[in-house]
Amino acid sequence: MKKPFLLTAILLFIAFNSQAQLLQIGVKAGINYANFTGSSIQTDAITSYHGGLVAEIKLLDKFAIQPELLYTTQGATYKTALGDIKNELGYIAIPVLAKIYLSKSFSLELGPQASFLLSEKNNFDVNNSNTFDFAIDAGLGLKLTKHIFIEGRYVLGLTEVSPNAQAKNSVLQLSAGLMF
Repeated sequence: MKKPFLLTAILLFIAFNSQAQLLQIGVKAGINYANFTGSSIQTDAITSYHGGLVAEIKLLDKFAIQPELLYTTQGATYKTALGDIKNELGYIAIPVLAKIYLSKSFSLELGPQASFLLSEKNNFDVNNSNTFDFAIDAGLGLKLTKHIFIEGRYVLGLTEVSPNAQAKNSVLQLSAGLMF
């Protein structure tokens, strides 16, 4: 009676341990250096933040998919004759990245990002931004330990921020995270 129970327990432990290596879940946070591109009006970048959940689904030895659920703030500062106007947009962003490991700890990340506008803060009373933003993300990742990582990423917006302007989001992100 004890042998089948022990054998079942060992097999379940091996199965759980191998499954844990295929899927990792964690958290990340960092800073954004955001601006608008393509605008006829000159803008200056703003420094903001992002943070949220991250997962890594290991499909091959050197290839994984990394979906994320982030809250991110983006935007720019407009220079006008009346002074600076800061436009800060708060999004829920869902990047889904292909992650190619160039070595055991160094990776290249590339993929699409869908973002949904949650808030808009600015120095004037206009709320006319588009509620959806589509972008392409590209970056590099470095695992410092089995659980701690850092990333650098560029987010290139492909849709216009507002129907009244030809500006698109452009964001440089630096992140640190912890995988469980």
